[in-house]
Amino acid sequence: MRCTKCCGLMVVDHLLDMKESYLPMWMQALRCLTCGNIVDPLIHFHRATQQAQRARRLTTGFTRKTTRPAVAA
Repeated sequence: MRCTKCCGLMVVDHLLDMKESYLPMWMQALRCLTCGNIVDPLIHFHRATQQAQRARRLTTGFTRKTTRPAVAA
């Protein structure tokens, strides 16, 4: 697999998360050998959902709501 930032080689790495819980948690992630970019399943899930939302907005013609002008009291 190729890195999304630098197109370098991604390898499987075992990470230890000690901040998020009182018990150490081991997890597997992909790490780029060139730039050190890390992608775990949660990061991948969030990026995929954001990309799907952007695509949906483009296809539905999403426009921002215009704000009404202030009314004098």
